Amino acid sequence: MTKLPSNFLSPPQDYFHICLRYDQRVGDLLDFSIYLDISNDVKFAWKIQRDMAERGHSLESIKASIEARKPDFDAYIDPQKQYADAVIEVLPTQLIPDDNEGKVLRVKLIMKEGVKYFSPVYLFDEGSTISWIPCGRKLACSYPGIKFAYGPDTYYGHEVSVLEMDGQFDKLEELIYVESHLSNISTKFYGEITQQMLKHADFPGSNNGTGLFQTIVGLKIRDLFEQITARKASAPLEATKA
Repeated sequence: MTKLPSNFLSPPQDYFHICLRYDQRVGDLLDFSIYLDISNDVKFAWKIQRDMAERGHSLESIKASIEARKPDFDAYIDPQKQYADAVIEVLPTQLIPDDNEGKVLRVKLIMKEGVKYFSPVYLFDEGSTISWIPCGRKLACSYPGIKFAYGPDTYYGHEVSVLEMDGQFDKLEELIYVESHLSNISTKFYGEITQQMLKHADFPGSNNGTGLFQTIVGLKIRDLFEQITARKASAPLEATKA
């Protein structure tokens, strides 16, 4: 069974990968696998912000560091996302033309169809193609706003459902309005996603799709774990009856 870090429901403080299938034999033993896929543009913007602004590194040294690691990443890390059951993909925003700061993000939750014990999250109507700008009376949005999208797609030959968020929340407590329009989120009570996000409101990513989708995936994995353990608990009883 996949084991997660104790703080999995908190938004990521840096890019990382969870449950990568470096070896397909190991991958076959996983009940569920996740890949966090940060685009090169966003990684570069984040690294400049951290290493140049906070650590005093030169732009040339940052570029050299990225280029030095790229061959191994391309050869051994990046190909693993095709095997993941869920991918959180972090991309530059499309709400700000020619944005290169990486502060506003467009994030996709790519969910493979047909995974045992896992039902992909959907927005409004399962299987439909949705574009939704929720800003208005029920959700405060300063520039550049917030946009959600949902629909079916294919990913490395697999049928998937894709939920997307571009932009960030001004008032995190208003996330409950968005949460109320999502289905298959595996919450135990109304507003649980919003509650989890508010618990970690000071963490980087807590106001955008990185925190939201990581929280959703965490709840889905909790549900998957409970289904698997319930199945294993009932197996001896079924064997006795047989």
